[in-house]
Amino acid sequence: MATHEHTVVVERPLITVYDQWTQFETYPNFMDNVDAVEQVDDAMTHWKVSLAGVSREYDAQIMEQRPGEVIAWQSVSGPRQAGRVSFAQLAPERTRVTLRMDFEPHGLTENVGEAVGVVASSVEGSLERFKDYIEDREDAEGGWHGTIADGVKVQGAGAATTQTSYGSTPSSASDSPVGSSGSDVTGMPLGATDDVRDLS
Repeated sequence: MATHEHTVVVERPLITVYDQWTQFETYPNFMDNVDAVEQVDDAMTHWKVSLAGVSREYDAQIMEQRPGEVIAWQSVSGPRQAGRVSFAQLAPERTRVTLRMDFEPHGLTENVGEAVGVVASSVEGSLERFKDYIEDREDAEGGWHGTIADGVKVQGAGAATTQTSYGSTPSSASDSPVGSSGSDVTGMPLGATDDVRDLS
């Protein structure tokens, strides 16, 4: 089992950073190997990815989502993978984002890629580009504040506003996420949507 973890500090408020991360259709703008993400329902997404000329599609389910804190997911079809992204407010305009991916490479291409650090580089590069992506804009392109537990939505909310607060206590730098086991080199955090979600 291979695990890759990377952390960035984003110069934007926690709510803005978290809300942008819930806009899954925008992932191809900054994530390596992601060609498209389709929101199926509140806790399910469909992914089209490619690596070293090999294209794949799979479904992934949100297993845990707490607004402003964490999103954890795992694949339910296709290549096995799982991961977790956590958010921590460091200051009113600074947010730490930590992404952890767990996967088991399959086949020659993925094993070679793992050996040369391609997957680790992909995770790091995607997170760094996400930092640039959200720092280049004033606000998130939408947001979803529902809660998911054990793969089921337990609470829903409307579109995000900049007045929403998730709390102001900075988390310790040791608060790194604990990822689920699973596998794939291209899966990234998943989340949820509802009828009032703003994707424009």
